[in-house]
Amino acid sequence: MELRVIEKTDEELRIEVAGEGHTFMNVLKGTLLEHDDVAAATYDVNPEQSGGQTEPILSITTEGDADPLDVLETAAGDVSEKSAALRDAFEDAAA
Repeated sequence: MELRVIEKTDEELRIEVAGEGHTFMNVLKGTLLEHDDVAAATYDVNPEQSGGQTEPILSITTEGDADPLDVLETAAGDVSEKSAALRDAFEDAAA
């Protein structure tokens, strides 16, 4: 996965997430929205509405003193933990 920061301020982040589709982006967006410091999280993959862009663009807006990059790092860790828990549960059920 390749990441490219498009725009960053103290409260907003727009980042391109190359090589990912709706499945991962929906999980990441949902996990971001679980955090109290996140005012908004969304992504766009529609090239016709985005000037020909084909890779997902993730947009995060935070509240308070939360840095959007820190929030993204925390959410990515949460996704990893949830994925590991799901994998373990599946392996236990299959055994």
